[in-house]
Amino acid sequence: MFVSAGMSLILTLFFVSCSPGKVREITIIATTDLHGVLLPYDFIEKKPLGSSLSHASSYFRELREKEGDFILLDNGDNLQGQPQVYYFNFIDTASPHLMPAALNYAGYDAGTVGNHDIEAGHPVYDRLVREYSFPLLAANAVKPGSGEPYFNPYCIIEKKGIRVAVLGLVTPSIPDWLPPELYDGMIFTDMLSAAQKWMPVILKEKPDLVVGLFHSGWDTSDLDSGQHEDGSASVAYNVPGFDIIFNGHDHRTANEKFINRAGDTLLILNGGSRGEKLAQADVVFVSGRRKNAKKILSGKIINTDGFKPDPAFTEKFASSHKAVYEYVSKVIATASAPISTRDSYFGSSAFVDLIHSVQLDLSGADLSFTAPLSFDVRIDEGEITVADMFKLYRYENMLYTLEMTGEEIRKYLEYSYSGWLNTMEGPGDLLLKLRVGKDGKPELINGKAWLLNLPYNFDSAAGIDYIVDVSKKEGNRVAISSFSNGKSFKESERYLVAVNSYRASGGGGHFAEGAGVTREELMERLRSSTDRDLRYYIMKYLGEKKKIHPLALDNWKIVPEKWVTPAALRERKLLFGSTN
Repeated sequence: MFVSAGMSLILTLFFVSCSPGKVREITIIATTDLHGVLLPYDFIEKKPLGSSLSHASSYFRELREKEGDFILLDNGDNLQGQPQVYYFNFIDTASPHLMPAALNYAGYDAGTVGNHDIEAGHPVYDRLVREYSFPLLAANAVKPGSGEPYFNPYCIIEKKGIRVAVLGLVTPSIPDWLPPELYDGMIFTDMLSAAQKWMPVILKEKPDLVVGLFHSGWDTSDLDSGQHEDGSASVAYNVPGFDIIFNGHDHRTANEKFINRAGDTLLILNGGSRGEKLAQADVVFVSGRRKNAKKILSGKIINTDGFKPDPAFTEKFASSHKAVYEYVSKVIATASAPISTRDSYFGSSAFVDLIHSVQLDLSGADLSFTAPLSFDVRIDEGEITVADMFKLYRYENMLYTLEMTGEEIRKYLEYSYSGWLNTMEGPGDLLLKLRVGKDGKPELINGKAWLLNLPYNFDSAAGIDYIVDVSKKEGNRVAISSFSNGKSFKESERYLVAVNSYRASGGGGHFAEGAGVTREELMERLRSSTDRDLRYYIMKYLGEKKKIHPLALDNWKIVPEKWVTPAALRERKLLFGSTN
């Protein structure tokens, strides 16, 4: 259904040269999934960034000077990622928030809500709705009962005499990842039905151009449903009327033409993530002697690393930069040894077990589930700063304590390790599930192998002693011997389990698909929840300890060791270029 966009410029020149009518032009640019990368500085790694909104601002300024005004859109997921936004979300809530200040300064005309924006909670995103100088959109985020949109469903932007309608949609999978209190008073409906509802309303406005601004990925495997996570293609295919669709959420880039079921051609654009790229649509309207104007659409992806940070932008927000830098530089505690996520894939590790220890201490639960939330990060020996906490725990999850049976705990772990470990028949087999080619050998990108699945779903447990036998088939690998304190473990009994809110809300499928416990059942079993994000409590825990001695709990291991040990050495080198 995709056709080449390469002839766009030729067609434009042809129509412009051959038509005696009026020619009008408009450029539309969209950012997506900025994840707090506003200033040209990485406050986690403490180093300058080669791409950011500040870099993009230089391009915006250059374009306005050369070609006049354009339409600037944002496709959500702004309020999680860099400490730049965490600081203003939760630490300094009295000062003007950096995100609306930066987007207003850059001249945005509209934005769509992302799932990580909802993750920040009502106090944050409700405040930002008031502070943005442009409308925030999400036609399928509606109020229960009335069905009225919580945010704006669409907006009309008029520039250079051209009326552009923008419909916003957000992935409806938010309840699968976030606890209900974060979106209280809101439900997320099917993207397809929402677009079908609002398109006739939009067309009555007689826009010259209709744009979809969808915080949802592109998946053509199911074009009949707009309910799944990545429903942008379903809307594009089934709802005539759109000229351009900017999508996001999946952090991919796209510049394609797509033919919908009515035979119309749409321009599909996605600008990736973190301000590294911009998605740009250039539209030429040519009105001739015939009744309807012709629209010629062409797309491009702009790399922002080709621009220097905008000096006016960085000067404008210099005080914010200073405040965030001072915050992330604050020393919380000291560590007697370094810790790394690299150990986490091959057994009990000091990195993940530090999170386990905090979860058990905070909740008083019998056992804990958690995963390495970043693929390859390290916290060095010595001073531990706030910045290090963003390496240790990337997301603003809360901690839940809920009840599970021993059998459900075992099945949960079976599911987790099935996404992570292969079944081995000998020491020469792959231990980890890596991306492999047709020859069965690991695919190497820049000389390194890649995990097949996302490591933030590789949950291990603490509080119990167990082995994972990779010589056995999936579903029959985990053998739990006892609790780590010597107490007996029984599959028939119920225990208190500490787990983050993303997992307990359905993220990763560990409960529903693994343990066989639905989200509704889990909410009935919920016994307590923290009122703040888990990173806050980890910092508090470390601050009280002052000095920590990171050690693996060694409560679980992968067997048979005579196979696993040589395989682990080989695969560490494949993944990281080193056995360290």
